[in-house]
Amino acid sequence: MATRRIVMHFPQTMIDEPIISRLVRVYDLEFNILRASITPKQEGLMILVLEGDESKLAAALDEVQQKGVRIEPLEKEVTRNDDRCTECGACITICPTHALAMEPDTRHVVFDPDKCIACELCVPVCPPRAMETPF
Repeated sequence: MATRRIVMHFPQTMIDEPIISRLVRVYDLEFNILRASITPKQEGLMILVLEGDESKLAAALDEVQQKGVRIEPLEKEVTRNDDRCTECGACITICPTHALAMEPDTRHVVFDPDKCIACELCVPVCPPRAMETPF
């Protein structure tokens, strides 16, 4: 079973097409949409995780690209600089995936990078600038 975290950029002409539905039906892929912004008469953006057989996954992404969807790997990541973190918790309420949480017993802020979708919402709200992006 192969897993890919990708960013899909849909041209305005393809926003109404059932691309993800086709990937599920034809290629037997599972998906998890992490973030999406699709507006009529504009480019659409979708960050998702696709999972399935490696050859079917490669064929599916190939088909989508041939139809005009630009695909990029999700390489962007958010990291936490533990030396800077003051455990204030300002980042916790803004995190949509609960990648940041406070341990109830210790009151320490815990960061789970596997849950992070690199939306960067935590970066500007962190007073000591402990949440960082490498770019």
